[in-house]
Amino acid sequence: MQRASPLVVSVVEPVVTGLGYELVGAEFGMAENGQTLRVYIDKPEGIVMEDCAAVSRQLNAVLDVEDTIKSAYLLEVSSPGVDRPLFTEAQFASQVGEQVRIRMTDSISGRRNFKGQLVSVANAHAVIEVDGIDYDLPVADVEQAHIIGRLS
Repeated sequence: MQRASPLVVSVVEPVVTGLGYELVGAEFGMAENGQTLRVYIDKPEGIVMEDCAAVSRQLNAVLDVEDTIKSAYLLEVSSPGVDRPLFTEAQFASQVGEQVRIRMTDSISGRRNFKGQLVSVANAHAVIEVDGIDYDLPVADVEQAHIIGRLS
């Protein structure tokens, strides 16, 4: 799975926010059940199954009308969960100090996968410390990122 395209996000976001939720982010790609659009929502008091169902119903209707995704796909709506995904620079910045796992779209210093402590975020770059080495990663080039085992 990788970040959903800006076009898909531009269709999803107004539906989610219009229903009173925060759009954490969206991913699209192959999952266990085939092509999947996974939408993460949140609200201050947390997400319950009924929230996911309500957003899913509205998104299904809008996505069918907009026909943004041309192939068959499964829509999943869920809370960000314990291993909260990170999509935006602001989301990265709010997690400085946490342990994260990041996969880049392209290789940086000979690697695409990074697991370590998020040290800082500024100017659209996240710095992650892995085994005593700091890596400067452009947030725009992150394919997938999430908190590792966060308990709060």
